[in-house]
This record gives sequence, C-alpha cells and structure tokens, in this order.
Amino acid sequence: MEAAPSEGNSSRRGSPWRSFLANLTLVMLLFLSALFAGVAVNGERAIEAELHARGEALFNAVVLARAWNAAHGGVLVEKTPGVESSPFDPRGEVRATDGTVYVWKNPALMAKEMSAIAERDGLFRFHITSDKPLNPANAPDAFEARALVAFERGGREAVTRERRGGSTLYRFMAPLYVEASCLLCHASQGYQVGEVRGGVSVTYNVDEAERAIARNRGLAVILFLVTAGALALILWRLVAVLSRRLETAEARIRELAITDELTGLRNRRYVTQRLGEELRRAERYQHPLACVLFDVDRFKLVNDTHGHDAGDAVLQAISLAASAECRQSDVLGRWGGEEFLLVLPATTAEGARVIAARLREVVERLRVPNRGADLQVTASFGVATGLQGEEEIGPLLKRADEALYRAKAAGRNRVEMAA
Repeated sequence: MEAAPSEGNSSRRGSPWRSFLANLTLVMLLFLSALFAGVAVNGERAIEAELHARGEALFNAVVLARAWNAAHGGVLVEKTPGVESSPFDPRGEVRATDGTVYVWKNPALMAKEMSAIAERDGLFRFHITSDKPLNPANAPDAFEARALVAFERGGREAVTRERRGGSTLYRFMAPLYVEASCLLCHASQGYQVGEVRGGVSVTYNVDEAERAIARNRGLAVILFLVTAGALALILWRLVAVLSRRLETAEARIRELAITDELTGLRNRRYVTQRLGEELRRAERYQHPLACVLFDVDRFKLVNDTHGHDAGDAVLQAISLAASAECRQSDVLGRWGGEEFLLVLPATTAEGARVIAARLREVVERLRVPNRGADLQVTASFGVATGLQGEEEIGPLLKRADEALYRAKAAGRNRVEMAA
C-alpha cells in the first residue's frame, strides 16, 4: 500500500534549522566576543592601573624626599672631588672648625642627583621642570610643556607613552607647588607660596608590561576561538539532535493526521485527496483508474449482538487482511463506519473486479476471535472506473456507491460493477 506523501516533509519546505543555528551561533559569538573583550580590557586596565600607581608612587617618593630635605633647610655634604653645590643656592660653602668644607644640597639638587643614580641603574628617571627654570637643564620637553599648561588650568596629573630606542616608556607627571623653602632660590622669579611652580615627571621602561598586554590579548583571542569552537560544536550537535527529534515528531503528527485511529488505514480526508490526484493523473496520461467501495454486511448486528469491542475487532481484522492484498501503488482507507475505499491506479475495470473478488474471499475466510468463539462476517463490493474527461471524484464515487447498493440488494457478499 502506498506510503504517506512527502510534500509536508521539512526538507522540501526548507528547513528552519539552518537559519536557527546560524542565528544562535551569531548570538553566541556576540556574547563570547563581549565576554572575552571585557576580560581582555579589564586585564589591560589592571596593568594600566598598576603602571599609573607605580608612577604615582615614584612621584610621591621624590616629593617626600624633597620635603624631608626642605624641612631641614637643605643638607650639608662634605665637599669631595665631584661634589658641587648648586650655583643657584645663595648660601655658598660652609667650612668647619677642623677645616672640612661642606656644600649645600637643596631639594632640587638632591632630587637631580637621585635621578641620575636611578637612571644609571636602569630603574627610572625623574625630572624636575618648570616653564621658568633657573637651570636651563631643567627646561621641559614637549610632554612636560603640555603638562605644565594643563597644571596651570587646574590639571592634577598627566600620563603618556613614548617609544625611544625600540623601548616603550611610561611617563607620569604631577605638579609641584611653591613652598616657603622654595623662595630661597626662586623668590626673584616672583613666585608666591601655593602657586604651581612646575612639576616632576617620572619616566620608566614598560616593555615587560607591554608584552604582558600582548600576551593577554593573544590569550584572550585563543581562548575565544577555542571556546567558540567548542560551543559551536556543542550547539551543532544539540540542534542536530533536536532537529531529528522534531522531524520525527512532525512525521508522526503528519502520519496521525492522515491515519484512521482504529484501523491504522488512511482516513477519509487523505483517501479523498489521493483519489482526486489519481483521477487527474489518469486523465492527463490516459491511464485507467478504478476504485472499490465496500462495507461489512450486517455490521450493526455484530455490534448489537457482540458489543462494540467485537465490532472494532472485526474492522481491524478486515483492515489488516485487505492491506496485505493491496499493491504498493494502491490506496486503502476507511471511508467511514464499516465502509472502506480502495483506490486502484492504472487498473482496468476487469482488473478491479478481480481484486474486489479476491478481497471478498479474504473477508469471507476471516475468523475473528471473540470471547472464546470466532466471528465470521462478509462484505459487499461496488466497483467503478474513471470515465474519459472525468476530473471530479463525485460522479466516480456515486457510481461505486450505486454498485455497492446493488450488491447489497442482490443478497450481499458479492461484487457489482458500476454501469
């Protein structure tokens, strides 16, 4: 018997799973991109915050050392070869009673010499500068000049990165304010206590931090690709499983929609549709077409005598036996109640009569078990063939029904051909 048509198959409709999987993958990629970008950015911000904190700490260390020096009015250092006092300090040299000569190291000079030691050891460099330096060596560079302008406008700090000699340098600068001790050397410049006198810039190598940032970015990209690939594979497998299950469920639903629940045969709606299709195909290709309408004789008596369960068993037995006699191209369905309709494509009137006669014998030989006894029933058959130019199923079914009525009137358990 012919299988259910595949016109409702999702592969012919165009499966929605491909677009669903694409959209789901896109959402996943956007989410992962945001997640890993956030992780990478946070990592870079943490490194940046550490570099900034280091710059602040170095600046504060310089300021603290200067403050200590200023609090003691400067520091006297024994004058030895290479030790000189600041030419801008008006206090000059000091000679002790034993003849030892000492020079003043004011805050600016002390900071300058500390910077030279730190730079020599490859640690960092700091530079005290202003837009009106007493010492030309303290003139600001481009970064420091911009920072000094910003400080005059209320800025609290300035930060930048520079490339020098193949290395990356981090530069931090904050302002210095005029204190009373500063006026010893800078009073002639017109400064007032509390004004911005200049600033201290701190410079140090951050190549390792840059490499850490690069590693962080590379690791984020690798983890993103690995995670995205793994999730995409998991999603693909989950969607594939879900797709197969839903397709199976859809196929089952389509099958139920065209199947008679009691007998398992095709239902009336489906058989009507297929008969119309076969009738038009027969007309188009000039092929013969026949249909057989048959029902169980005295079926009401079976129900009334033995109960509806027995009647259902009879219908199920007839359905199973009749299906076994059908060809692959035939369409057998329950027409309603105890009636059945068999559509026979490419079958002549004589061929249909032979098939109907065989089915009549099959039904007559059936024995249906019922409470320790066997039920025996018969069926009557009406056979009709499609006529030239006929494209509607109504006239064809009417002729088959009339033939079936004649079979009933003639004593039942027989086959009648439509006129």
